[in-house]
Parts: sequence; structure tokens; C-alpha cells
Amino acid sequence: MCGIVGIVGSEAVADRLVDALKRLEYRGYDSAGVATLVDGKLGRRRAEGKLVNLERRLAGEPLAGTIGIAHTRWATHGAPTENNAHPHFVDGIAIVHNGIIENFAEIKQELIAEGATFQTQTDTEVAGQLLARLIRDGMRPKEAMQAMLKRVTGAYALAVLFESLPDTIMAARNGPPLAIGHGNGEMYLGSDAIALAPFTNEITYLTDGDWAVLTRDGVAIFDGEGRVVSRPRTTSMAAAFRVDKGNHRHFMEKEIYEQPEVISHALSAYIDFIGNKVSPAATAIDFSGVPSLAISACGTAYLAGVIGKYWFERYARLPVEADVASEFRYRNIPLPKEAAAFFISQSGETADTLASLRYCREQGLTIGAVVNTRESTIARESDAIFPILAGPEIGVASTKAFTCQLTVLAAMAIGAGRMRGVLSEAEEQALVRHLAEMPRLMASVLRSVQPQMEGLARELSRCRDVLYLGRGTSYPLAMEGALKLKEISYIHAEGYAAGELKHGPIALIDENMPVIVIAPYDRFFEKTVSNMQEVAARGGKIVFITDEKGASACDLATLATIVLPSVDELIQPMIFSLPIQLLAYHTAVFMGTDVDQPRNLAKSVTVE
Repeated sequence: MCGIVGIVGSEAVADRLVDALKRLEYRGYDSAGVATLVDGKLGRRRAEGKLVNLERRLAGEPLAGTIGIAHTRWATHGAPTENNAHPHFVDGIAIVHNGIIENFAEIKQELIAEGATFQTQTDTEVAGQLLARLIRDGMRPKEAMQAMLKRVTGAYALAVLFESLPDTIMAARNGPPLAIGHGNGEMYLGSDAIALAPFTNEITYLTDGDWAVLTRDGVAIFDGEGRVVSRPRTTSMAAAFRVDKGNHRHFMEKEIYEQPEVISHALSAYIDFIGNKVSPAATAIDFSGVPSLAISACGTAYLAGVIGKYWFERYARLPVEADVASEFRYRNIPLPKEAAAFFISQSGETADTLASLRYCREQGLTIGAVVNTRESTIARESDAIFPILAGPEIGVASTKAFTCQLTVLAAMAIGAGRMRGVLSEAEEQALVRHLAEMPRLMASVLRSVQPQMEGLARELSRCRDVLYLGRGTSYPLAMEGALKLKEISYIHAEGYAAGELKHGPIALIDENMPVIVIAPYDRFFEKTVSNMQEVAARGGKIVFITDEKGASACDLATLATIVLPSVDELIQPMIFSLPIQLLAYHTAVFMGTDVDQPRNLAKSVTVE
């Protein structure tokens, strides 16, 4: 979702602001802008599209000033035009905003009735117009800021410049994250620590309801009633350099090939390689007396949670309810206080997932966070944090974060099984040995299937629809394969449980419909092959993703057969995720889409 950066500095800030925005590109955006104060007057440059367009604008029309705010916008209210791009100017006020102001229409009509003229279609301008009116009514900027925040409702992170306060940025948070960076004679503001990493690693995170006043000398933080509050200063672990693509064409490609390495990092934190057992990090929650487990997440993280459900139920005999967070938060689920709840989020800031967490907190549940960012809001509001250790993931379509989430969930499920007496010591050791094999196996698979995926991508690029099928953990993996393909190639794709084929999807099968079947040689294999035969009988083009045993046991004609190593059921989802990631990636590359920043999508969804 949108990104915010601000600097109260001692040297020119425009280029530094844009450089910081580049570190937020992974969030997704469709326009960008920067505003500074020079000699008490606001200046602004904005542009549609990518940041390179804003850089060109600044190269032709430089912007001076040692204090400024900048923004990358992902359109919610109003088209992604330059006029709707942030920052917005209203009567000597500049404002940028992440989130949604839910009561903007009511306030807008009120202000129009009083004579206000709106220049944009955005909800954000309402906050600027309201500030301007409050100041005209005689309030000072700090008083107006607090009054404005009391009036608006919704999810927002805000940064504001006032011509009347040439050395001050004001900021507020209610939902989307906002971090304050502490420097030497400078102060910084950003949507996350990654944006601020080149400037400082000393970070203070605002909590919901906070608002702040930044000057070169420091920051004052207030709660919603205007009382001064103290928030801890932490040392950020964000890398102090911009992640680059190295020798890869796209971040997504790089992140796919990083998986053997990052899986090794995750494994080293969650398993004891010497004793072949899970480490205490995997059992930071006492599973022995937990009657049930709720898992909630969005998108790819939700599908990781569904696979985790299979593992916890099988290896720990622990009943699990896995839900899409946007549904979970509104279902009023009756949950026993002794239960536990896990929330999975790459960013740790996903709005619906955070709302679900807070619902479970109100119910008295023990909360676990499976996140990639230890300093995130979801992590800070949890009882136990399970970092996935994937490193920064820039591509919007998640790859390495997904397999790291699975790795951590697998270790946790084994630990829960041992703690609950379901798994013996020997069974724990056997499963851990399988986990330990993953980095080697993943590296081998990435080398072996690459050429085949490129060739198959040419075939898929001619199709309008694709069907994915699987059983057991291969069913959510089929949904993940379909999600990846539609996200970055814009080909319509759906993932189904193979057993549901005859309950609807078989009506779609003809000679133009590729059907990608994920079928390792497991206890479901024969049933899945029967479904494949039904597809073949109707002329469907079968892409068969299986293992060595599966390939030798099935003689059906296919468009392509991708053969992977035969591995234990526990690690099949991680190994079999690789060809579906590569297939989506190469199809998108062949079609010429924007792989890392696909249209209409954002990396971190911080509003509903």
C-alpha cells in the first residue's frame, strides 16, 4: 500500500526523499510526489506512474528545501492521476496520507456548504481542507491537528507540513504503520524502517491513536486526548542499503532463487541439527493444554496457514480453524480462552489480519505472530513471535516468504506434536531430518526445472484460463499456483480440490483449457490420477507436476510432465511450490507484464 517519508533536515531533502521512496516501491503504487518548504513557501512536484517519472520531473524542475514530505500513492478514492497524487496543498498546508478516511463524504459536504473548493477526488484532501478551516477559525496548527484527528474516522497514517511552521512535520497514525527515525540534528518519518534505514537505525513506532510533532531537535508524541506519551526507541534490524536485483531480471526471480539460502536461515532458528529435534523457538507457545488453534491471514499467507492446518491436525492432533482474515474479523467466532491463535503476515501490518488478532486478544486467547518483520505491529501485539527470517521481499507476489512461512509452521507443528505426546522422539527426529534436507533439494529442483518452465510458459501465455488441481496439502498449493499466475500474468486461474472436479469445474474442460495437476506420489495419488483421466477424456491439456514415483506410475499423455524428487509428505509443499512459482514468473515475463509490481496490487495491504 502507499508509502510515506518525511525529513526535517539540515541539507536539501528532495533527492533523499525520493531515494527513500524507492525503498517503499515493494508496497505497490501508481503515482508519487514530494513537497518541501523553502523560505516559508511550499513547493511540490508530482507524477503519474513510477518514481522514474518523478525523478525526471525533479531533474527538470529542482526542488530546494531542508524539510519535506513525500508519498507513493496506491489509488483508492479517485483515479491515479497527477492531480490526485499526494502531497495535496490547501491554504499553506501540505498533506500525505495512507489509508482510508471513512467519513470523508460527510465532512466534504459540510466543507463545501461552507464554501470550500476541492481540487481532487481523494478522501485525503478532506483532512487538509478541515485543517485549513480550523486554522482560519483561529486554532494554532497543533490545536487544529488534534481537532482534525478527533473528527476523521477510518484507517490513516498522515504527515503534514505547515507554511507557518517552517521547521516542523506533524504526523498521526491510526492503523497503517508509521515510524519515527532519530538522527543527529535531523528527524525522519517513514511507513517502515526499511525507508529510514539509510538515515538511522534508531526507530520509534507510533501506536494507534498517536500523533507527533517532529523538529530537528526531536519529537513530541501525544495520544488522542493531547497528553504527552512516551514510546520506546528501538534499534531497527532493517538493512541500511537498498536491496537490488543482482544479476536477475526481476526481484521475484531473485527471491525465488534465494529460497534455499533463506530456508537454511529459518531452519537454523527452529531446529537443532545435532539432536534432530525442534528448538525452543518453535515451541514458544505451550501447546500441551491448547484445545484448538485458529489461524488467520490474507492472500498467500492464508494459503500457508491452510497448509499449516493440515500439519497441526496430523502431527499434533490439534483442531485448527483457518480463515481469511477479512472474514474472520467479522464472524464473531466463539473461541475458548484456552485456545491459541496464529496470525501470518509477511509485513506484519496487514489491516484485516491485525483486526483479527485484536478480536482474539479481546477473547483472551494466546497470540502467536508468524511474521517477516519483528518490529511490525502484529509482532508487537503478540504474545510470541515466530520470525520467518526471509529477509526483505520486494516482489509483490510472495515467493520466499511463503516457503519460509511453511518452514516455520512445519517446525511448530512438529514441536506441538512432541509437546502433546502425539509424536515420539524417533518420529520427531525423522521429520526434522526431512526438514533439514530442504535447502539441498530446493537448489536441485531450481536448477533442473528452469528450462522446462520457460518452454511451458510459452504455451500458457496463449491461454485465457487455467485450472489447478490438488489433494491434501497440494490443494492449497493449487490455489497458491493459481494465485501466482493471475497476480503477475493476468491470466484467469483457479485452484480446486481435485475431488471437486465433478462438482462444477469439469464443465470448463475442453481442448483449450490447461489443467495443472499437483500430484506427488502420496496417499492421495491414485485418486488424483483418476481425476486426471477425467480431464484427459474431455481433451484437457494436462500439466502434470509429480515426483519420480508418480511419473513412473502414470502413463497418461500430458502437455508436460514436471518430475521432482520423491520426498516426505511434510516437505512436499515447499518443494512443489518451486515449479508453480517459476511457471507463473516465466509466463509473466513472456507476456511482458510488470512482474515485480503488477497492476492494481500492493505488497502491504494496510486498509480493508
